[in-house]
Amino acid sequence: MEKKHPLSELMRTTLESVRAMADANTVIGEAIETDGITLIPVSKISFGVVGGGTEFSTKKQPMGGDNAFGGGSGASAKLEPVAFLIIRDGGVKLLPVAPPPATTVDRVIDTVPEVVDKVTDFIAQQKEKKEARGSEGEFVD
Repeated sequence: MEKKHPLSELMRTTLESVRAMADANTVIGEAIETDGITLIPVSKISFGVVGGGTEFSTKKQPMGGDNAFGGGSGASAKLEPVAFLIIRDGGVKLLPVAPPPATTVDRVIDTVPEVVDKVTDFIAQQKEKKEARGSEGEFVD
């Protein structure tokens, strides 16, 4: 049977603890329902994990012995609220929590949902106008 190294066991324990913290409910929160409106919190989670160790020997304890390891590990998590999904009357809207975007790419990404809504409305209006014109120009025998 292969002997497991203490550092790998130390890191396995650390990562199992991190995995327990980072489930789907951490990023997409529980829905909050009130007066026909559903709010779903959306968060960003960041993790940092570190670990290290050393093997040492003494005059009485050769390298690789039972007590010749010293090590430690640590983990850090940061949870930031990003936005809320608002579901009302069959429609969904994203309400960002973060400050205004700083770069052009951020601004473009933030405006994409609005542009899609406007294009969809414009296409629907054009379709209605076309149908209205088609019914006016029809000939009846």
